[in-house]
Amino acid sequence: MSWLIFYIIGAVLLLVSLNIILLRKSNKAPHNMSRSIQNTKMPDHGKTDAQIAEGGGRLESSNEALTAPALDVSRSVAGAAISSDVRPVQVMIVFLLGAFVTILNQTLMNVALPHMMNEFNVSADTVQWLITGYMLINGVLVPISAYLVQTFSSRDLFIFAMGSFGLGSLISALSPSFAVLLTGRLVQAIGAGIIMPLMMNVFLAIFPPESRGKAMGVMGLTMIFAPAIGPTLSGWIVENYSWRLLFYISLPFAFVSVILAVFWLKNVLPLTRPKLDVLGTVLSVIGFGALLYGLSRAGSLGWGSGEVRGTIAVGVLALIWFVFHSLRVPNPILEMRVFRYDIFAMTSLVSALVTLAMFSAMVILPIYLQNIRGFSPIQAGLLLLPGALVMGVMSPIAGALFDRVGARPLAIIGLLITVFTTWEFTHLSDSTSYGSIIWLYTIRAFGMSLMMMTVMTEGLNQLPRALNPHGTAMANTVRQVAGSLGTALLVTVMTNRTTVHVDQMISSVTSTDPLVMEKFTELSGALSATSGIPDEAARPLAQMLLWGTVQKEAVIAGINDAFVWATAIAALALFFSFFIRRARPDGGVPEKDQEKEGGEAAYAAGSSLTPSEQKA
Repeated sequence: MSWLIFYIIGAVLLLVSLNIILLRKSNKAPHNMSRSIQNTKMPDHGKTDAQIAEGGGRLESSNEALTAPALDVSRSVAGAAISSDVRPVQVMIVFLLGAFVTILNQTLMNVALPHMMNEFNVSADTVQWLITGYMLINGVLVPISAYLVQTFSSRDLFIFAMGSFGLGSLISALSPSFAVLLTGRLVQAIGAGIIMPLMMNVFLAIFPPESRGKAMGVMGLTMIFAPAIGPTLSGWIVENYSWRLLFYISLPFAFVSVILAVFWLKNVLPLTRPKLDVLGTVLSVIGFGALLYGLSRAGSLGWGSGEVRGTIAVGVLALIWFVFHSLRVPNPILEMRVFRYDIFAMTSLVSALVTLAMFSAMVILPIYLQNIRGFSPIQAGLLLLPGALVMGVMSPIAGALFDRVGARPLAIIGLLITVFTTWEFTHLSDSTSYGSIIWLYTIRAFGMSLMMMTVMTEGLNQLPRALNPHGTAMANTVRQVAGSLGTALLVTVMTNRTTVHVDQMISSVTSTDPLVMEKFTELSGALSATSGIPDEAARPLAQMLLWGTVQKEAVIAGINDAFVWATAIAALALFFSFFIRRARPDGGVPEKDQEKEGGEAAYAAGSSLTPSEQKA
């Protein structure tokens, strides 16, 4: 399997080379723009330096907080506050390197868990905490990332995040016990949970809205390609080497990214240092932590489990309190008022539905390939790899198209492809060819690549710069919750429908049916003839084979039913994608839509009323 390493390395080099070329072309405009504005004095709107430092980017709950003076500066071109010595390509290389290894690490564990169980002599439930704990740490850090990026410099925050990730990798690689391994994994998660929101905020700062598509498209490379190669790479490593190598390979990435950050990164985000919302932070940690834990356990324990119901109930109640609290305090840890921007709200809904549908292929398809068809983890991973390559190549191209036409046409085309290909997955059988699955998944990946980052970028483009930290935190939180919900929902549908199909098949297979008895007699006779055992001894074997066939067909039928649900979810996302509009760079909509929208632009410019209130 040494060719596999060259295959993956070649694919990574191809994608990185293509994206660096695109980045150099797309970043000339924002870099030149920053030079021309470097000596421009930023208006302080009558405030003293102390007042500006104190007030910063706070969004008060009063109408005054939404008026133009407080946000005029943040609505200006994103590159305006960036000094000329900031080189966007260098910044992006640093962040892409760090984000790639942190996201890759999320999908390396699944294949290696059985090997860790054997070495440390722990149960399946115990070893699962390596994944669950990592997910929970990420889940509670993302919502508070807005506070972090407003309080600490982007350079220091990145170095801390990658340093934590590297330290956690080293602890895990050298771990003498499972407790130490889990500790290292949680330290890893602390760094990984900061990287993605930080990277999105930096990209929004160094690129003006009219050229963010390419930048966010390149960022999509890490979000799409890294998790796709994870299972394949992990399978090859654990089959040929120790599972500890999974952690050792992260160390060079972390080390190099930290060194590059020391020399290349500068603080590009305004530091407003808002007061910490202690109650909001506690409610956020409890709410998102309990909800994500409950959803992660629902697939295995079932929705009727007391543990699942209890944790989800605690999470929902805490989040309800969290929402009401955030709407009443001047400095919430996560600003809920971002949903007052209708384009952001609509793109968040579409992104959540797309994430739900996407997990049908990421979760259900490997079950079909490995448990039903008997493919090895490496074979299953290689089947998904061409789709990942297509998404990696198409993501920056889709970003360039987004800069020209906006998200709506790309989302509609992408979701039409997604709906069609997801529906085709509802016809899986035990004889579906390997090649047809590859082509179907690759076409589906092409459709996904048109909308994954473009839809989210359209929503973020509507927000004023002061709300970017909260917008990115909210967008990542929505996707994270949607991903956990999608996994739990589709696994539950598959499990429940499998039980229904088993009952239906058993009820149709009775000893009173002459056709069934004829086939059963033929099967037992064939077993007797081939194995040389008496007919009486062959009958129990025939019953076992018949039962195995029933179970196999029932699982396939359950998987197909899960894809039916995924198709319906994708169709719902397609419906809502027709309502996505083009966001104007200053937080509004294009001029051609202003009159039709009846005051949307006035709201973006600082009105204290929402667009719907202005229409009234």
